[in-house]
Amino acid sequence: MHLEQALKEEAARQGFILAGITTPEAPTHMAAFERWLEAGLHGEMAYLSSERSRQRRADPRQLLPQCQSILVLGAPYFPSQQGKGEKSQGLEGRIAAYAWGADYHDVLPERMAKLVVFLEAQLGRPVLSRACTDSAPLLERDLAQRAGLGWIGKNTCLIHPRLGSYFFLAELLLGVALQPDPPFSTDHCGNCTRCIDACPTGCIRPDRTLDARGCIAYLTIELKGAIPEELRPRMGDRVFGCDICQQVCPWNRFAPAAGDPAFAPRPGIPAPDLLGELALTPEAFKCKFKGSPVQRAKRRGYLRNVAVALGNQGDPSAIPALRQALADPEPLVRQHAAWALARIESRRGENQVPQSTQSTRRKPG
Repeated sequence: MHLEQALKEEAARQGFILAGITTPEAPTHMAAFERWLEAGLHGEMAYLSSERSRQRRADPRQLLPQCQSILVLGAPYFPSQQGKGEKSQGLEGRIAAYAWGADYHDVLPERMAKLVVFLEAQLGRPVLSRACTDSAPLLERDLAQRAGLGWIGKNTCLIHPRLGSYFFLAELLLGVALQPDPPFSTDHCGNCTRCIDACPTGCIRPDRTLDARGCIAYLTIELKGAIPEELRPRMGDRVFGCDICQQVCPWNRFAPAAGDPAFAPRPGIPAPDLLGELALTPEAFKCKFKGSPVQRAKRRGYLRNVAVALGNQGDPSAIPALRQALADPEPLVRQHAAWALARIESRRGENQVPQSTQSTRRKPG
């Protein structure tokens, strides 16, 4: 068996449903990425635009000077499809499917370390390596397309024709020369614009980039300050991330019904009770979301999102909890709770039916 095939089969045993090999050459999409940064479409994600970050993204060898090959991997998480029960009725929110289970930053590097051990056993010598998730400055989807794993769709996700897009990408930089796979050269999006049409904030651009400043995932995770008021109503009940552009994608009809067990939904995560979430103390937040990607938003950001979701649902039963949140130690939470209260009261007034006036006509007799 060829070494490359043996490595891919071992990757499958470690839970990766996709594996492809490419070279550490300059990314094909680097110029487009630079234009995106220059347009300011990355919002407040300053770590993307630093000079050091740009240099590293332009040359993967800056992460591992001895790199000769890159093994690109895909690990599936549980799909979030509309109408399939990920959310029930009531004052509940939505959390993006990738965050239902364990944090992939904790899970995937351990599996990649086992792949290195396997490769060293096959070669009979140590192998220099570096495991990367999205925490390293790489253009992951560019590498994945070059490794033959799929195409970059109009929603900016990497899409595989048989597996859809519900998977994490990870990369293993290796100091050994492996035969690269041919790049994925076909675009299967065609004339479809479902993701563009469905985006609540209209942030998906026609050039297969998005304006992060309007993306619900950015607003609920990356943005650390106040959410722009004009965008809050468009967030609906989403309190961490957004799956809409994947839910409407026709290619996700072929996504596996179940993902990796490590990313299986934890109780109370996919559709959290918003009133209960708004009452989370710092200790309770840490306990509930230990080992979860939701920790990335921090308590103040998460409760900020919860307050917005309650305001958008407009249920007066949330008023007592929101009033209680006005005393939260975090100014960010207090600010958005006040907005939610005003929104509920406003909608409450709009829905009130004026009492019919009594007739002034004198009755006979």
